[in-house]
Parts: sequence; structure tokens; C-alpha cells
Amino acid sequence: MSSYLRLSHATSQLIRSSNRSIVSKAFKANHANTLNLIQKNGIRMASTKSMTVRDALNSAIAEELDRDDDVFVIGEEVAQYNGAYKVTRGLLDRFGERRIVDTPITEYGFTGLAVGAALKGLKPIVEFMSFNFSMQAIDAVVNSAAKTHYMSGGTQKCQIVFRGPNGSAVGVAAQHSQDFSAWYGSIPGLKVLVPYSSEDARGLLKAAVRDPNPVVFLENELLYGETFDVSEEALSPDFTLPYTAKIERPGKDLTLVTYTRNVEFSLKAAEIMQKEFGVEVEVINLRSIRPLDIDAIIKSVKKTNHLITVESTFPQFGVGAEIIAQLMESEGFDYLDAPIERVTGADVPTPYAKELEDFAFPDPETIVRAIKNTLSME
Repeated sequence: MSSYLRLSHATSQLIRSSNRSIVSKAFKANHANTLNLIQKNGIRMASTKSMTVRDALNSAIAEELDRDDDVFVIGEEVAQYNGAYKVTRGLLDRFGERRIVDTPITEYGFTGLAVGAALKGLKPIVEFMSFNFSMQAIDAVVNSAAKTHYMSGGTQKCQIVFRGPNGSAVGVAAQHSQDFSAWYGSIPGLKVLVPYSSEDARGLLKAAVRDPNPVVFLENELLYGETFDVSEEALSPDFTLPYTAKIERPGKDLTLVTYTRNVEFSLKAAEIMQKEFGVEVEVINLRSIRPLDIDAIIKSVKKTNHLITVESTFPQFGVGAEIIAQLMESEGFDYLDAPIERVTGADVPTPYAKELEDFAFPDPETIVRAIKNTLSME
């Protein structure tokens, strides 16, 4: 943003605050004096705007298509229909059929085609209408994309992103509700990212497209329409995020480690514990499953001495199980004052009936019960 636009933005915020005397001074001062005046009066320039997760993903893809002519999007209904969830809205009109490629309903076919294109130096973004359908293409993802760099002695890279909605939505039953974070997170050669907010979506997707390794990018259907504030920095075409965890809410009494939509539930649970019991819960948004930022978790446990993992996967062999195993094998174990607890999805195929579906996954009340149990409050 230019200095003039920054000045205009700052003065518009001042007007909204009805601080007329400061506004008058701001108009009379030059840029440097205006900034000094703002700092002197303790007024912070507004530097955020709101954006849905859907729009964050759309803008990230568009900017990477603009940045690199080797990037293209391929998948079912990504072009003429603007994507099943409208994440690719407007991209066909802007970039044309060479860059935005509609395919038949054949995941193994278009995924294999995209992996081949990546092996020849192009940079595909493959959209799965649901990651449940990626099972049709798992050989291409796991055996071709993930392993070729290693098997070629480091001479053949495969720069590709596999993205789309993952996990449960509402009323889509067992075959369309599975969370594949643990599945893909177990594969050497893949990176697995799990964005929560709009800023996560923009920064992590742009980083994934630029990553020379194959990246599995697991989104959540129920977050697409959610609106989050994004910083001015995050709106830059050069903005990317590292594959590290983020502390969404600091605390000193207990650590909640979670990802995607369960970050929202964990934050609500932390708010309940603060208001009703004065318990300060630290909420960590993983953002990346592989690599796993275990150092951030250990650092938090050293402060809080208690840990709960929250996920919507099945309990056996899940992300939480891996976090607990790694923590127990580290110096973090010595700082625990109570056993670690997991909050997971139910160990059943996801029910179709809404009442049963609601029981099958974590919610704030379930997380609150786990917190109280870990802290021996009930």
C-alpha cells in the first residue's frame, strides 16, 4: 500500500472515531507528522479487513496463477461451474481453458495426468470435490507424487498441490465425512496442511503452490463461508506462512492442541473456562500436520503442565495419538502434572441422522468436560 493510501486509510479511521481535533491536525500535517500525531495520541491505524475463507483461497490461487505461468488448476467442475464450492469462481474467465481445466468424473485419471505434468515441470493445483474421492487416486498421490523425488535420488521433483474439502460437513453420511489428515500425514514425501482462518488459507495455500514438494491441503467445507479478519500484510501478493503452529489464545493452566474447525470449538471452550472458572486455556492451531510443530507444543506444555488434543478423526491411530507419542518421547513428559487426554470423533462410520451426527464429533461442551476432567475439577 502506498504512503498516500496509508494516510487516507488512517484519516478515514480517525473520522469514524469522531475525534475531530485530531482529524483536523492530520489533514494539515505531512505524512511523517501525521504518523507522529497518531502515535502521540495513542491511536492505532486500522490494518485489517474481513474476508471469507472461500475468498481467501480464491484470491491466493488467482495470485499464484498470475505469478507463475506454469501453475494451472485441474479438477471436476473447477472451470465452467466455478468449482463445487465456488473456490475457483471467476478463474476461467480470467485465465482461460489452458489454465483452468475441467475434467470428467475420474479422480485417478486427472490426478495421474496432473502428477505427470508436475514431473515434467508444471505446477498443478488439483481440486478434489471431496477428499473422500481422493481414495480413487491414492496410488498417484502416495506412490507417484510422494515417492518420486526420493526414488530418483533427488533428481526428479514433483511440485503439486492436492486441495479440497476434508472431513465431516452436515448430513453427507459415512462415505463423504472422513478426515484424512492422519492418513496422508503418515506418508514420507508429502506435506499436509490444515488451515483454519482466512489468513491461514491465503498464506498456507500460496506457500504450498510455491513448495517444490507435493502438498496435501485439507480444507473444511463448513469454514468456506466463515468470515475472519485478515491483516494488511496478508493481503500482499507475496504473503506466505511457514508450516508452523500458531497460538490462537494464550493461557497458563492447560494447552489445547487442535486444527481446522475444532480451533473454533476450542476457543469457545477456552472462553467458557475463563468466564465460569477463571481457568486460562492456551489454544494452539497446528496449521500443519506434516511437518508437525512438536516444539511449539512442548514449549506450551512446559508452561501449562497439562495437554488435551482435539480432532474430528477416528480415535485410533489419529493425529492426537501421534502428538501424545512424540510428547511422551520428549522432555515435555517431565512437565506434565496429569495424563494427556484426547477429544476425537466417535469410533464409528459417520451417521447420516443429524442427532447421531452431532454426537459423533467434538463440540465446545465436550471439550469443556475434558478440560475439567484433566484439571480434576469434577
